Amino acid sequence: MNRAHLASFLRTRREALRPEDVGLPRGPRRRTGGLRREEVAALSGMSTDYYTRLEQQRGPHPSEQILTALAGGLRLSLAERDHLFQLAGHAVPHRAVRADHVNPGMMRILDRLHDTPAQVVNHLGETLAQTPPAVALLGDETRHTGLARSAHHRWFTDPDARQRYRAQDHQQHSRLLVAHLHAAYTRDGRGSRAAALVDDLLAASPEFARLWREHPVPGGQCPPKHLLHPQVGPLELHCQTLVDPDQSQTLLVFTAAAGSASDDRLRRLSVDTVRSGR
Repeated sequence: MNRAHLASFLRTRREALRPEDVGLPRGPRRRTGGLRREEVAALSGMSTDYYTRLEQQRGPHPSEQILTALAGGLRLSLAERDHLFQLAGHAVPHRAVRADHVNPGMMRILDRLHDTPAQVVNHLGETLAQTPPAVALLGDETRHTGLARSAHHRWFTDPDARQRYRAQDHQQHSRLLVAHLHAAYTRDGRGSRAAALVDDLLAASPEFARLWREHPVPGGQCPPKHLLHPQVGPLELHCQTLVDPDQSQTLLVFTAAAGSASDDRLRRLSVDTVRSGR
């Protein structure tokens, strides 16, 4: 562990971030353009004292979990994250976990959508980050572990995953998810996480196995979603997508036609979420 270089690296990355980059107000009394230590600590889910000691070269040896949290809080790129691990004396995380690390550009955009249902998903259907209105709309999709992290896997193995979708849309949605997983499997190959999902679903779900043999291909658009929300009722939503340059992550933003009943319900859901501080 190189304490001096680690402290210097953390400080330079903290000072390079602007409050607006992470969705924080600048405020009239801010003397520096960078983030404060307490802000980085809050974004990383740790105490200000712990983070301060790291910057002052007197902190403990940070664990891999702490470093991962710091990489997210400081919005580091993958290369910067790897460098952080090396400075702390840890092996660089295997690139196979690339899809678990939200692209900094994606995160900056997501931070600005705090009052809009939006989330970042990877090519395996795993939700990496959600705005509070997205949690209110779809539930906390980041809480799952193992293969269940994938919405594709939950759809075919957990009946609760289909509750917010109209029954008449289930078949179309099933085909769409299989098509996306086919694309991920083709891209990543045998021995990948995509292959593990496919192998498990082929054994667990006859519906998935039947659709898999048909080799569906994903279309270029995200079709309208008809959701049945337990609080605000039926919603007809459109899904706008922004795809990361390396095609591994997608930002999904859910909207409704202006002036529609769905628009009114979605606004009500988002406003209630923001007011409650969730």
